[in-house]
Amino acid sequence: MKKQIVDSSKIIPMIRDISNAADEKEVLKVLFRNSKGLDDTYSKATLLEEYQTLKQAGKLTLTDKDEKRFLENIKTKKIRTMSGVTPITVLTKPYPCPGKCIFCPSDIRMPKSYLSSEPGAQRAHDNKFDPYYQTYNRLVAYEKTGHPVSKIELIVLGGTWTSYPEAYQLWFIKRCFDALNDFKPETNSPYLVVKTQLPYDEKKLVNLTGTYNSIVGLSRNDKMLAGEDSTWEELFASHAKNVNALCKCTGLVIETRPDEITKDEVVRIRRLGATKVQIGIQSLNDKVLKINKRGHTVAKTAEAFTLLRETGFKIHAHWMPNLYGATPASDIKDFSKLFADKKFRPDELKIYPCSLVEGTELMGLHNSGDWKPYTEKELLHVFKNILPTVPRYCRVTRVVRDISGLDIVAGNRKTNFRQIAEAELEKDKTKLSEIRSREIKDKRVNREDLVYKETTYLTAGTKEYFLEFVTDEDKIAAFLRLSLPTRQAKISEIEDSAVLREIHVYGGSVVVGKGEVGRAQHVGLGKELIKKASDISRAAGFERLSVISSVGTRGYYSGIGFTQGALYQHLKL
Repeated sequence: MKKQIVDSSKIIPMIRDISNAADEKEVLKVLFRNSKGLDDTYSKATLLEEYQTLKQAGKLTLTDKDEKRFLENIKTKKIRTMSGVTPITVLTKPYPCPGKCIFCPSDIRMPKSYLSSEPGAQRAHDNKFDPYYQTYNRLVAYEKTGHPVSKIELIVLGGTWTSYPEAYQLWFIKRCFDALNDFKPETNSPYLVVKTQLPYDEKKLVNLTGTYNSIVGLSRNDKMLAGEDSTWEELFASHAKNVNALCKCTGLVIETRPDEITKDEVVRIRRLGATKVQIGIQSLNDKVLKINKRGHTVAKTAEAFTLLRETGFKIHAHWMPNLYGATPASDIKDFSKLFADKKFRPDELKIYPCSLVEGTELMGLHNSGDWKPYTEKELLHVFKNILPTVPRYCRVTRVVRDISGLDIVAGNRKTNFRQIAEAELEKDKTKLSEIRSREIKDKRVNREDLVYKETTYLTAGTKEYFLEFVTDEDKIAAFLRLSLPTRQAKISEIEDSAVLREIHVYGGSVVVGKGEVGRAQHVGLGKELIKKASDISRAAGFERLSVISSVGTRGYYSGIGFTQGALYQHLKL
């Protein structure tokens, strides 16, 4: 990345002015006041970097109050870390996929279903799909833009994770952890120059014809793949380092298909350190799944949900309106099954309306008139009907994929469609209950102002407890997911255990060990919720509470009495 030329005589006064700025508008005024025009405006990242350099050299001192205000005001894209953790998304290399979905993009430069125009995909390509560089350089970017990096949710995307060789999976996750272990926050670290090569020969991609799988297979240069393997012992060693690392992995997410979820696969991804699974269900209509060549049934989706939930995983479902064979009315009906039917009821949800991109089988159906995208009015009608039905225990993480409008042949091109739909609902005075719309974000809280709330619901194999601390306006400051199994566990280690599936405390991601008055993450809400979960479990007859802890949270749970097992941590009740 090109470094901005800095006029040192301007920097210190700018830093002091920004520390006194009341809001974002005032910060921008300071930036523009010290520029020669739009093309000569200091970036926030540059100012933050210069501040750290001056501070380390002893050339600038601020009071604790002024420093705190400067660091908060200079932070870019604050929303990224307002959910309590700092997300890092990494992509696996292009690799043959078992799916044959008619709507799926087949960009041979990317893992299946991703397009090179997507921001995360661009970062992956720039880092040659190397997991270490992707992770490390993302940490640098966050650090340079003022975000804390001590609590990381690592999100591994790309094709079907479970179709990749086990040795590659081990290597990929290990290298991500190595980057977390190596990175030192607050040291003004430079971006790393990528020393590896792309996992394919770009020259071989020119004029190739055939299916995605055949082209990806032909274009791979096996010499470039040397060293892309690790052992379980090597991964576990990197895990052990992360327990006390400055950048802890507090959540590991992989994505796959319902038909790839088996007991053996669940054990494997748990050993990798995974705590959440993004799972593409797309539809709960067998006819729609079949004609879209999805390759699995609704029954298989239900099996996957049950197995994942009973083993403690958070379930992050992907659902797609406007598939071939669907209508706005059928989509609204289909969506209702997600929460009305106890076989499903996901914890998180991405809603991706089907968009038409070049090279898909759907193109032919569009050209023949057999499929057409919903109009904006039809799509808005769908969202206005489905969003208010999402229960308070589910988080709608994303609405519409971040695909460039240039790649979409037909279909919605507005990436802010969520805001459009929510604005319409607000006009109708319709309030949403789902988690994301209720997050406290960066609001300061007092413990005495929070109210405890308890929601229960049944699934195919558990009784679920969703425990919350909320404000009087029902803004959520913290929550816990507790599963009480109603049948024999699939994994012997958690037989006869209540299972703590997730604790999440909001109020903005903060640095571990640096308490801040009024931050929800530092008023003990997590421990209070664990105490309530323990009481509920004990009253229900359970003698043990097990938690599907992430590698970076093992120390936290050990500190409050949990002991380490093979796959979980356990607390005797």
